[in-house]
Amino acid sequence: MSAPDVVVVGGGLIGTATAWRLAEAGADVTLVVGERSAAASRVAAGMLAPVTETTFTERTLLALNQASSERWPSFSAEVVEASGRPSGLREGPTLSVASDADDGARLRTFADYLDRLGLRHDRLTSRECRALEPLLAPTVRSGLLVPTDWSCDNRVLLEALAVAAERAGVREVTGFVHRVESTDGRVTGATLADGTTLATGRVVLANGAWAAQVDGVPTVPVRPVKGQVLRLDPGRFPGPGMTVRAFSRGNEVYLVPREHGHEVVVGATVEEQGFDHRVTAGGVYELLRDAREVIPMTAEYALAETNVGWRPGTPDNAPILGGCELAGLTLATGHHRNGVLLTPVSADVTAGFVLTGELAEVVTPFTLARFAGPPPAPRLRAVPGARGPEVVR
Repeated sequence: MSAPDVVVVGGGLIGTATAWRLAEAGADVTLVVGERSAAASRVAAGMLAPVTETTFTERTLLALNQASSERWPSFSAEVVEASGRPSGLREGPTLSVASDADDGARLRTFADYLDRLGLRHDRLTSRECRALEPLLAPTVRSGLLVPTDWSCDNRVLLEALAVAAERAGVREVTGFVHRVESTDGRVTGATLADGTTLATGRVVLANGAWAAQVDGVPTVPVRPVKGQVLRLDPGRFPGPGMTVRAFSRGNEVYLVPREHGHEVVVGATVEEQGFDHRVTAGGVYELLRDAREVIPMTAEYALAETNVGWRPGTPDNAPILGGCELAGLTLATGHHRNGVLLTPVSADVTAGFVLTGELAEVVTPFTLARFAGPPPAPRLRAVPGARGPEVVR
């Protein structure tokens, strides 16, 4: 096999989409897929929710999320054309609801924040919420309708992207990249765990929560954030007609129906447990409890699947995109809870950077360089009986 122009590490949505974009542009691309079934791309619920996912401390990330959201219709159409398969995009609104008075106060605070940002939403009464989604519990107090927050069946999308990439000429290699090889500060190849080395001058690291485990690259501050997710089958019972997010007695839960009507995704726990693969009784119980609180009918659904995935978390919950001090290495990781949403913009700007060396302005706040500040100053603490303070490093 001839040496590829680019090796893309990671067979999830962002890695596969980036490989496809590069091949479309004429590059010879090898995609190291690892184990697709373990990727967060297969476990995620697939919410495209720049508005309802925003938080008070993530204004910069909101701009990137919105930019990617705007690309989704054209991205979806291109995937369909390139693969001949559906993209999984569902252009239905998201309904956020509050279960009790305290949840209602929290939702009002969030709505006020959206008002200040100028983000579109409609405040709804309890009756208006149930008119839109009749399966909601009668105890639901209030809600917000966000028409621009959609969803995507991420499994359908991943299959379509894999076909599109193959048709564009991407070669897939099964395995795990153990090390990025370099000489004099420039990439020379990628070595797999079995010892095989793929010679190349350009590598894209897009392997999500596993990015920090690759040797030979600068420190990438990505950690696995465990999430347990359930998939329910309504069977003969009706399912929700739209994505429902809820504040439920202080907890948060979401229910995302699929277009075919045979699946409702319920999630997700947020656990700092590293690569813990266990589906726990407590995690399943909490998700089912909160789902039933919001849509009682879910108690009649079959528990079809339980999954664990690992979000690639960073210190500021934002992705790491673009180049770094190692010439030829491009980063596309750290997307945390927004991986599906950010797939279009991440693939476009990453492919563009690899091919031209120019980073799109929309992602310039999200390079690895933002974590390269000076080391923290030593802290001092008093030590009983000592003549002076002790330095704590």
